[in-house]
Formats: sequence, structure tokens, C-alpha cells
Amino acid sequence: MPAHHDIVAETELWDAYAASAFKDDAEPGFCWTQYAGHGPGPELLGDPRSVLEIGCGTGRALAHLARQGIAARGVDLSPVMVRKTTAKWDGTGAVFVCAEVLEHLSEHEELYDAVYSVFGAAWFTDPGRLFPLVRRRLKPGGVFVFSQPPAIPGAYGPQGMYKGGFAGKALYTYRYSFRPAVWERLLARAGFASADARVLDAPQPGHIGTLLVRAVAP
Repeated sequence: MPAHHDIVAETELWDAYAASAFKDDAEPGFCWTQYAGHGPGPELLGDPRSVLEIGCGTGRALAHLARQGIAARGVDLSPVMVRKTTAKWDGTGAVFVCAEVLEHLSEHEELYDAVYSVFGAAWFTDPGRLFPLVRRRLKPGGVFVFSQPPAIPGAYGPQGMYKGGFAGKALYTYRYSFRPAVWERLLARAGFASADARVLDAPQPGHIGTLLVRAVAP
């Protein structure tokens, strides 16, 4: 059964997350995994002149790219987060937009060399709707890269997730989990010329790895 996303409720969830996740002393940085200094960096994006980050969160990755002279735009559902990132990274050249990702990709005609998501909107949006829209926003040969935790064995498809444990107001959303081969098939179905999905092991044995997916537009 398809997950029903209540955008108003999910905005409240991400606003609550923004209040605790954003660190005023944060510095620009780019890391695909949940472990600092682990795994590849922005080289997976190729050598882009323009990028779009979907679910840009605290904006650290976007600010890192913008400081390198890349035209960097981020979209996030939370107005609280967008206000904070706009103020924090003012002067870097990064642009932050408050919007629901599917609406933004549908309504705007800009094309990008790369679209990416670091534990962001690619994790929390129905891939059957998201991937074709991302494909339309990429220039020929453009890349789509995203990372998130790998699926728990036996738990695939949309997974409900409460914010902050199991007490208090019921703020929740849905995240999407599949085996790497299924991610590749979903991307191929959306029109990507090639796709590679793999799980990068954590730096410490037995710890949670990172799903890392890279697809290339025709």
C-alpha cells in the first residue's frame, strides 16, 4: 500500500528537527556517510558547474560546494531550517529554497549537472515519483547521487518513522528502504542510463553501513 504523506504534518516534524539539528558553529563540509571523514567525497558528483541538493538540511554540504565556485541550490521542506541556513551561509553563494521537493522539481525548469541527497529527500520521498522528476532536471550526462542507511533485512518499501522516540506528540514521516539491486531497477525504470547501488561498510566492524547510490542520465 502506498504511504500517505501529510505535508503539513511532515513540515512540523522537520521544523522540530531543525530546532535541534542546526549548530551555529558548524563549518562547511561534505561527507556521504554518517561517520566523519569516512568514505568518498564530492568527487562522486563529477566536475559540476551547477548542483541541486534535495533535502539540504543544515546546508553544510551545499556551502562547501558553493565556496568552490559551483552554482549551488538546496531545497528543504522546513521553513525553520531554510531561515537558519540562509542566515548561516550568507556570503557563500549557496541558495536555499523552502519547498516540497516533488512540487519544486515539477514546477521549475532549471537543469543541473548534478542532483544529490545526503540522508535527505531521496530517503523520505516515494522513488516512483521522485526519480523521473530528478531525471528531467539533469543535463545530458548529469549525475544523481544519494546516500542513506541501508535497509534492515526483511523490511522493504515505505517505513514509518516517529521523531524523537515514542513519547510526546505523534510527529512522523515515511522513509523508503530497498535492496541495492531494487534501487538500481527503480532508477533504470525512471530513464537513467546507468545506476550503481552498494552498501559501504562502516569504519568499525558490526556498525551500520551506508547505502550509496549513483546514477547517470543519458
